[in-house]
Amino acid sequence: METLYPDIRPYETHRLKVEEPHELYIEESGTLEGIPVLFVHGGPGAGCESYHRCFFDPEVYRIILFDQRGAGKSTPHAELDGNTTQALVADMEAIREHLGIDKWVLFGGSWGSTLSLVYAETHPERVSGLILRGIFLCRKKEIDWFYQEGASRLFPDLWQDYLKPIPESERDDMLPAYYNRLTGDDELARLGAAKAWSIWEGRTATLKQNKNVLNHFGDTHTALSLARIECHYFMNNSFLQDNQILRDAAKLKDIPAVIVHGRYDVVCPIESAWDLHQAWPEAEFQIIPDAGHSATEPGIVNALIKATRKISHKLS
Repeated sequence: METLYPDIRPYETHRLKVEEPHELYIEESGTLEGIPVLFVHGGPGAGCESYHRCFFDPEVYRIILFDQRGAGKSTPHAELDGNTTQALVADMEAIREHLGIDKWVLFGGSWGSTLSLVYAETHPERVSGLILRGIFLCRKKEIDWFYQEGASRLFPDLWQDYLKPIPESERDDMLPAYYNRLTGDDELARLGAAKAWSIWEGRTATLKQNKNVLNHFGDTHTALSLARIECHYFMNNSFLQDNQILRDAAKLKDIPAVIVHGRYDVVCPIESAWDLHQAWPEAEFQIIPDAGHSATEPGIVNALIKATRKISHKLS
């Protein structure tokens, strides 16, 4: 069973101004002469964590992490203005050009898989490989499953805490009810809604509850950006056309790729990964039989480490 590589520190950090008012935090670790790989974090709005560097052999990869607009160390925090899928794709291109990279591997899970796929379909000539986990296609049925009805049937006890910030009269349409509170002027209501939204995701992300995952999702800084930005995206159909990713999947056929998905993923049910694989059969597809959604689960970690090694061998 493969485990994460040892902790490493960035050898360089950057602040990159993009469209006003946004400034991105970027860091590099590993080896400057290695295969460039961009870690594309989830959410949207979750931000990067230090262990994200540890999926890659630091002697093989030039490891690039960045916090997307409004997330992590990027500023302004939890900002919704100018925060769209198209803007994030443009930011990734700006990072690539700023760092002088011709082509790179994209490594993304959950929303990170979404953004990686949209970027690769927009700029296939810039992608040398894709490693994707917990596929999320941002379709209405996926949003409804997790935020309105579906996952609630598997976790009826935890669902009650997700319902608490919303009056019973508004619970037939949870997304706009949450949006009104997450974007309202009442700071206490905004923070309470953000915590309930984020903790619901953290509690259901793993097959067995993981204290570190719960602490990350329960952190006030993370919860506020995650909840506000996720809800903003989902209220706007994630700024994608209906079924856009599957429609454009043929653009990916020449890119070496590995898809990893937990059998018991409740946040992003495996149906989406299956649908992607049917539209993109050239990609290697691995179902992890004893895992949920989180990248921290042992079976997921094992598969992702092996995937980074496999892709590096193909590109050597």
